[in-house]
Order: sequence, then structure tokens, then C-alpha cells
Amino acid sequence: MDSRDDRPDPDALLAQVVGQALRESRARLKIFFGATPGVGKTYSMLEAARRAKADGDDVVIGIVETHGRAETAALLDGLAVLPRRTVTHRGVPLDELDLEAALARKPKLILVDELAHTNAPESRHTKRWQDVLELLDAGIDVWTTLNVQHVESLGDVIQQITGVTVRETVPDVVLERADELELVDLSPDELLERLGEGKVYVPDQIERATQNFFSRGNLLSLRELALRRTAERVDADVLAYRRVC
Repeated sequence: MDSRDDRPDPDALLAQVVGQALRESRARLKIFFGATPGVGKTYSMLEAARRAKADGDDVVIGIVETHGRAETAALLDGLAVLPRRTVTHRGVPLDELDLEAALARKPKLILVDELAHTNAPESRHTKRWQDVLELLDAGIDVWTTLNVQHVESLGDVIQQITGVTVRETVPDVVLERADELELVDLSPDELLERLGEGKVYVPDQIERATQNFFSRGNLLSLRELALRRTAERVDADVLAYRRVC
């Protein structure tokens, strides 16, 4: 057998190199990924943003939800924050990301929390992940957060585990667009401890949460899903790297 038959296809190699160059030149998407609310995704994202700012990067908070967590809110101090766009729907004011202001400001990096969020009616896009894609198309790097239960392809599995049908989901293609998927991990016991201390939900919600979605069995299963999804992404990244090299 001619050894030349085993040689890589030059055209395929060129296509891979060009594709890698295009990925490196485009705006970057980083997702802080976790098993459930309360594991520290937003906190980790803000800590990283403060380090980026200290390194001289132009960082802006597009929208971050602290959910009343004082430790998380404290990390906003000293960071540039875009005013939110307030929409009144059925007499209720709703605060949303001001996409137009973000595009006009055009920072190097913008933080847009809760990727699976559904925007208020009459917003330009129905979903926040669509806002994020427009920001990326405009050349703005985006950091965001996502829980595993919001991954569209896992909907049936999540329903089987928790008994809950998740309505707000993010298409898998958006996760595939991400340049980096950073797992923010916390053991079920640590999360339940945080929950009991009131660091995840307000007191009147805690008992209901632990009896339903935040049961220890659910948390173990959701954590396994998040770990598996992250491992799959790492494997894909390693394979892509080896193909180029």
C-alpha cells in the first residue's frame, strides 16, 4: 500500500486552518455553565469581569441578575453598568437588556446574564440568546450564564428527572457557537447548605424548593448531566485541536 494514501488531504487541512483563523478573529462567546441556580455562575462571571477590567479590558455590564444576593451585588461595584430598558406589560414594569444602548456603546466585552431568559413583549428579539447573537455579530465579546436544564436537547431528560417541563430553552447550536464553556460546580450538599442559609432563594421559597426541584436526588442527576455535557465539549475541543495540529 502506498504510504501517501495515509497523508492528510491538503484541502481539508487548509479548510481547518482557515476555519480556526475565522473563529479566532470573530467576537468570542463564553458561557458560565452550571447544574442549577445557586451554584455561583453569576458570581464567578463577575469575579472574572473584575479581573478583566483590572487587566485594562473595556468591560460593561449589560444585564446581571443578583436575585437579592448581597455577595453577588457587591461585585458590581466599580464596573460600568448600562441602564436597563424598562417595558411595561399589563401594568407591570419589566427590566430588560437595552440592546440598542449596548450596540451603540460597543464595549470590548459585555456581560449578559441568564441566556435562556424570555424578553418582554415587543422587544426586538423574543429570547435573550438572540440578543447575544446580535451582539456577537457586531463584534462584541459576550459572557453569559446558563443552567443545564435550559439546554434544548435535554428537555425530555430534565422532565424525567425533575417532573418539570422547562419552557425557557437555548438551542444547542448556541452552545456550539460558544468559544468557551466554563463549568461552575458545587456539590449537592454544599448547594443545599447555601439554600438553607438563604443564599439562593428568599426564606418563604426555601422549603418548597427543597421539596421539589432542589431535592438531593435531582441535584445529583442534574450535576451529572452538567459534568457530562462539559466533558463532551472538552473532548470536541481537543479533537478539533488535534485535527489542526
